[in-house]
Amino acid sequence: MQALMALMVDHAVAVVFIVTFAARLGLPLPAAPVLVVAGTLSAVAPPMLLVALVLAALLGNVLGDSAWFYAGRRYGYRFMRLLCKISISPDSCVRRSEALITRWGGLSLVAAKFVPGVSVVAPPMAGALGMSSLRFLGFEVGAALLWTGVFLSLGGFFREQIGTVLDALADAGGVATAALAAVLGVMLAVRYWRRRAFLQLTGMPRITVDELHALMGSDPPPIVVDVRGEASLQVDPRRIPGAVPLSLKSIQQWRSAPPFDDAERDIVLYCNCPNEGSAAMAARALTTRGMKRARPLAGGLDAWIAAGRPIGLYPQQR
Repeated sequence: MQALMALMVDHAVAVVFIVTFAARLGLPLPAAPVLVVAGTLSAVAPPMLLVALVLAALLGNVLGDSAWFYAGRRYGYRFMRLLCKISISPDSCVRRSEALITRWGGLSLVAAKFVPGVSVVAPPMAGALGMSSLRFLGFEVGAALLWTGVFLSLGGFFREQIGTVLDALADAGGVATAALAAVLGVMLAVRYWRRRAFLQLTGMPRITVDELHALMGSDPPPIVVDVRGEASLQVDPRRIPGAVPLSLKSIQQWRSAPPFDDAERDIVLYCNCPNEGSAAMAARALTTRGMKRARPLAGGLDAWIAAGRPIGLYPQQR
């Protein structure tokens, strides 16, 4: 612990840059707490250290987020799908960033800095949706300066209290390290418990691609619902032919019966998220409203395409 403190004191600028850059790339590093500690150090250091810390944090933010932005622009939905699969919270990572971008546009890049789990997804989503490089850079620089200023200011304002805590941690040595490890373990356990609870909530029978394809030849055919949000449809305009676009949010917010003509008719819902999370949540919302034959499609849109079934395209509006 003392060696870590010494490293921070002697190489604050380099540590801030490396940790910020790595965090923006998606590594689980505590960029904000490191910046707070750096703010504490800069409060009793020459002004040039503060300028160097701001520039280091700004550069780390811009480089890390720009890498994701251009990856999203070049690879589109394929990259977003990969990002969701490696996310700690794959069922909600795109949905939350999509809601931010749909509501706030470029300002979502500012909000994403302060929302855990979204900061890594928002830049590639912006790139996939066609945001210009100049507009992205403008919002990114503004967001990075705001984020840096907030946490450096917190460190400077609470420097006495933070200094006391750091001194105590340095004196505690191995005990402090064990305590930090225990806190991290608890956080991971809570995350795992929430994940298990979500899977239990959305655990319900699925319909396979082959079963859906067979049903589509029946009379009447099933109602196929695409529960992806508007931004996701722009990123990936492919769809199952005849699918009705109704987002998970719109289905969950219905106050009356859904606008389907027959409660006994098969309703198949799909998304392109791991574990069919959004589709399962939408199906559960429909079953509580009397649509007993609502089921999510196993594997979602990806499974339908992988099976070689026909696809249609939504008109793109950019």
